Amino acid sequence: MNTKRPTQQIYSNYTKQDFEVWKTLFNRQLELLKPIVSVEYLKALAMINFTQDKIPDFEEVNAVLKNTTSWSLEVVPNISEQKEFFEFLSQKKFTATCWLRTMEQLDYLEEPDMFHDVFGHVPLLCNQAYVDFFKGISDIALKNIHNAKAIKLLGRLYWFTIEFGLIDEDGHLKIYGAGIISSKGETEHCLSKKAKQLPFDIQTIFETDYRTDVFQETYFVIDSFEQLYNSLEKIELVLYENILQLNE
Repeated sequence: MNTKRPTQQIYSNYTKQDFEVWKTLFNRQLELLKPIVSVEYLKALAMINFTQDKIPDFEEVNAVLKNTTSWSLEVVPNISEQKEFFEFLSQKKFTATCWLRTMEQLDYLEEPDMFHDVFGHVPLLCNQAYVDFFKGISDIALKNIHNAKAIKLLGRLYWFTIEFGLIDEDGHLKIYGAGIISSKGETEHCLSKKAKQLPFDIQTIFETDYRTDVFQETYFVIDSFEQLYNSLEKIELVLYENILQLNE
């Protein structure tokens, strides 16, 4: 791909190396993930019809999403600013890049590329409870967009759910966070004894900081995506309690 980050997906611009990168990452991650990723993710992956040999075409992806949860993809060149990101989510649009890392960057990339955005995030956009939670936290964020303290706390919530969340499925810890799903190292680390796995708790998440340049020390475990969606009212309540305490 051109090193200039594209603002729209032009499918004919993908190179042979791009297809090889997608295939390599897809096969490697799926082999690692199948025993330990959420069943809901695997169902959604089949529904969205991602395969090893085809870089996802956003028009085709949007057609599937429209018929399942009414969401769609919005192409962006890089990470969006917070306000823009939450505004798109509130409109049921997920911002995604359409450029891919190089072969030399397979194991680490400083900024999210299409493999993270699309392989990691997009399948679960077919899950109604998941996207309802996604939209719910974006609506709360927009109400508090000018309050830096609120956005910081909601950022932690987003990080420990959408990006690095775990789920308990029939007594087995499984992965659903996109930051884990798209990372070989994080996939191998998150369920190991080197990491802590804690029950989902809003206040504890608000009190837990994170770093973006190392494997996570702590992961939070939900019981279901319905639990996330049903927690929205409490999230807003606990958020305002924390803001009031910080202002005292």
